[in-house]
Amino acid sequence: MTNTSARPDAALVLIEFQREWLDPEHGRLNHLVEDRDLLDTAVRGAATALAAARAHGVPVVHVPLVLTPGAPELAGWTPARLGLRAAIPRAGTWIEGSAGTEFAEDFRPAPGEPVVRGRAGASAFAGFSDLDLILRRLGVTDLYLAGFATHVCVESTLREAHDRGYTAHVVHDACAAFTRAQQEHVREHVVHHFGAETDAAAFAASLAGNAG
Repeated sequence: MTNTSARPDAALVLIEFQREWLDPEHGRLNHLVEDRDLLDTAVRGAATALAAARAHGVPVVHVPLVLTPGAPELAGWTPARLGLRAAIPRAGTWIEGSAGTEFAEDFRPAPGEPVVRGRAGASAFAGFSDLDLILRRLGVTDLYLAGFATHVCVESTLREAHDRGYTAHVVHDACAAFTRAQQEHVREHVVHHFGAETDAAAFAASLAGNAG
């Protein structure tokens, strides 16, 4: 696994660009995003960031959530009574082989783009995720995070990336929370403790500026 991009230290990390969030017909979580403009903006922003990363050879790392029936991966060493550990098995979401776990059409991995395996939890690093191994093999230190939901999995990944020694940036217009208030809370009160924020246009411009 080699990294020959104009920004060899950087990677775009796409969190849960799956039909569970992005398909109104088959996605069982799509309805949770109350602010539809926020969701539409996130899809457009992520598409911009993705196109820029691919155009400039910056690694794109896809982080799905795919669990076996009953989600035993979330059980841990105690019964799953609270939080996502209880809610996901109860809802039956993210189950391997279901339509919801498929990548959304416009965000399917291109040949050679790594797909994280073994993730079990809110953070992209959780469980037996091989994200850290992928990033280290690529020589990546700077992460640009996009995905769903801003106040859950993106925030969890941001926090853990910081604690693992990565420089993390939230591409805020390539992420969506359920409500505008949740989105703004993360932007105003969380991000600066663990990294920084940028937007898709600035991310794309930074890559163009480093090209050649």
